[in-house]
Amino acid sequence: MLDTVVTANKSSQRLTPQVRKGLLGLGLGNALEWYDWMVFGLLSAFIGPNFFPSADPLSATLNTLAVFAVGFAFRPLGGILFGTLADRIGRRRVMLISISMMAGTTLVIALTPGYSVIGPWAGIILVACRIVQGISTGVEAPLSTAHAVELVPAGREGLVAGIMGFYVNIGILLASLVSFLCSLTIGGAAMGAWGWRVPFIVGAIFGIVVVYLRRALPETMHPEEIENSTTKAVWSGVGKHWLSVLAIIFIVGAVQAYNYAWNVGLPSAARSNFKEDPTAVFAVTTALGVVLVIGSWIIGKLADGKAMSRWFLWTRWLAVPSVFLMLLYTKPGMLGFAAVVLGGSVILVLNMTLYNVVSTSLMPKSCRGTGVSLGYGIGVAVFGGTASYLLVWLQSQHLDWIFPVYVAVLSVLSIIFYLLARRANGIFVGK
Repeated sequence: MLDTVVTANKSSQRLTPQVRKGLLGLGLGNALEWYDWMVFGLLSAFIGPNFFPSADPLSATLNTLAVFAVGFAFRPLGGILFGTLADRIGRRRVMLISISMMAGTTLVIALTPGYSVIGPWAGIILVACRIVQGISTGVEAPLSTAHAVELVPAGREGLVAGIMGFYVNIGILLASLVSFLCSLTIGGAAMGAWGWRVPFIVGAIFGIVVVYLRRALPETMHPEEIENSTTKAVWSGVGKHWLSVLAIIFIVGAVQAYNYAWNVGLPSAARSNFKEDPTAVFAVTTALGVVLVIGSWIIGKLADGKAMSRWFLWTRWLAVPSVFLMLLYTKPGMLGFAAVVLGGSVILVLNMTLYNVVSTSLMPKSCRGTGVSLGYGIGVAVFGGTASYLLVWLQSQHLDWIFPVYVAVLSVLSIIFYLLARRANGIFVGK
C-alpha cells in the first residue's frame, strides 16, 4: 500500500501529506544526530575533566576529542552492517533502530557518574557509548538522505538537500543554543561540575519524540526489491561501483573536515588554547548555527529542480580558498574568532547542504544504502572525526597553516574523484 503511494507520487511534483510527514521524521532524526554529536564536541572542555584523570585542561580536552574521534572510527562498521540491512529488509526499520541507539546512549552519557565517583569505569562507559553512537550515525545521515530522495518526485533532489540540510543545521544550532543558555544561566563553574549534563538530557528527550515520528515512515523499497535482494548481490553492486564509493569518501571527508573545524575545532581551540570566555564562544557558535539554518533553506529553494552536479562543483571549488580564513585566528581575541567562524560560514553552508544528495546520486538503488553509508562512514571517520583533534593540536604546536592546506587538498581530490566516478558509472539521481 505504502509502496503504491510512493510510486504514484513520482508522477507528480507535489508532496503528499504522507511524504511531508516522512521527511519530517527523517529530518528530525538528522537534527538529533547532529545535536548529540555537536554537543559532545562543544562541551569537550567540560566533559574531559569529569571522565579522565588530568590536572591539565588541554590534556583533558584532547582526551575527550580522542573519544570523539573513536566514535567516528566505528561509522564505517555502522555503514556496512546497517547499510546492507537497509538494502536487504528496507529503509524504515533501519531508520528506527539507528535513532533508538542514539537516543539511548545519549541518556547514558548524561547519567554516568564521573571519574571521581567510579574511577576508570567513567571513561570506559563514555567510550562504549561513543562506539554505539558511531555505529548508529554511520547509517543515519546517508540513509536518511537516500530515503528522502526516494520518497520525493524525481527532479526535486534540491528540495531534499535543502530540507535535510535545514534539519542538520537545526541540530547544530540547538547544540550551540542549549549549551549557550546553560552556560549563561548557571555560569562556567557549574557547567564544568554538572551543567554539561543538561544538554545531553535534552537530547535524550528529543530522541524519544523522533522515535515516535519514525514509526509512520513510508517504505521506499518495493516488496519485490526486498525479496530479490541478497547480501551477495548488494556487495556485488558496491564492488562494481567502487569508484563511486571512493568519490563519496572524499566528497564527505572534505566537507566534514571543514565542518568540524568550524563547529568543534575552532571553538575548542578558543576555549582550551586561547582561554576565551565559554559563554562568548557559545554565542558565536549559536550565530553560526543561525547562518547555517537560514542558508540551507535558501540554497534548497534555489537548487530545487537544478542540476546538482553543477552546484556541487562550484561550491566545492569555493571551499578551497575559504578554509584559509582560519589563519586569521592565531591569538586570543573574540573579534578574530567571530570573524573567522562567521566569515567561513557562507561557503560552509553551501557545501554542507549539497554533499549528501550528491553522494546519493552516485549509487544505484539496489546497493545505495550500503555504498553511500560505507563511503560516508569512511570519509567522516578518516577526515571528519580527526579534524577537531588535529586542528587543536596543530594550533598548540604553532603549526596553524597545515590544517587549511590539508582541507584544501581534500576538496580538490573530492572534485577529481567525483568527475571520474560520474564518467565511469554515471549518476542515478538528478542530473
